[in-house]
Amino acid sequence: MIRGWYTGASGMTAQQNRLDAISNNLANVDTTAYKRDVAVSKNFSELLIRRMNDDGVYKTPFGSADVAPIIGKLGLGVETNELYTIFEQGSFKDTSNNTDMALSGEGYFVISTPNGERYTRNGNFIIGKEGYLTTKEGFPVMGENGLIHIEDNKFIVNENGVLYTSEDMTEIDRFKIVRFDNERYINKEGSSLYSATDISGEAFIAEGVERPNVMQGYIETSNVNVVNEMVQMIEVNRAYEANQKTIQSEETMMQTLWSKVVSIR
Repeated sequence: MIRGWYTGASGMTAQQNRLDAISNNLANVDTTAYKRDVAVSKNFSELLIRRMNDDGVYKTPFGSADVAPIIGKLGLGVETNELYTIFEQGSFKDTSNNTDMALSGEGYFVISTPNGERYTRNGNFIIGKEGYLTTKEGFPVMGENGLIHIEDNKFIVNENGVLYTSEDMTEIDRFKIVRFDNERYINKEGSSLYSATDISGEAFIAEGVERPNVMQGYIETSNVNVVNEMVQMIEVNRAYEANQKTIQSEETMMQTLWSKVVSIR
C-alpha cells in the first residue's frame, strides 16, 4: 500500500510540471517569436508479478506450466524526463516598422551580450542612442562585419538579410544569421535568447538554401495555441485529481488495515 502512495505522488508531481509549462506558455502567448514548451514524462521500469505458490504440476497439451507464471505488470510511477521546446514557426504580423525583422525558415539572429553571443528569433529591434541596431533590452544585433550601425530608420533589408541605405542603396552590412546541427538542444535563457550547448553544437553561419529569408516590417508571433493549451490544462487537472484520489484510497485502506489489526490483538 505504501508503494501506492509513492506512485500517486509521482503522478501528481509530473502533472504539476506539465501545468507549470502550460502556464508559462499562456503567459508568453503575446511574446514575439516565443516557442512553447512541453513537459515530457517517462515511467519507471515496470515489475512483473508472478504467482509465488504455484508448483507447476498441472498438465497441459505441451507439458507442465511455468513454475511461477506471470500474471501481470506493476507500475512504479512516473517522472518528468525533460522540458521539450517546440520550434515550430509562428505566424507573421505586419508592423510596417523598418526596424522589425522576421525570419522565414530555420535560423537565428546573433546578439552580443555581456555573457557572449546569444541567439534569438525575436526581431523586434530598435535603433539605440549611438545609432546601433539593438534589441529592446539594449543588446546589439550582430552583422557579419560586427555591430550594425544605422544613421536612421530609413534603410532597406532584402530577403538575404543585406542592409542598404535607402538614399543611394549603399550596402551597410548583412545580418549574421546562424543555424545549429541539433537545434532542439539549444538552451533557453529568457528574454527570447538562446545559447549553444555541447549537444546542439556550435552555431554556424547559414548560407544558401539553409539561410532563412529576412522579412522587413514583420515580426514572428509565438507558436502558442491558446485553445490547445487550455484543453491540456483541463486534462492535467483531471489527471492530478485522479492521482490525488488514488492516494486518498490508499490512506483509507491503510486505516482499515490498522483498525483490523488492533481489533484482532
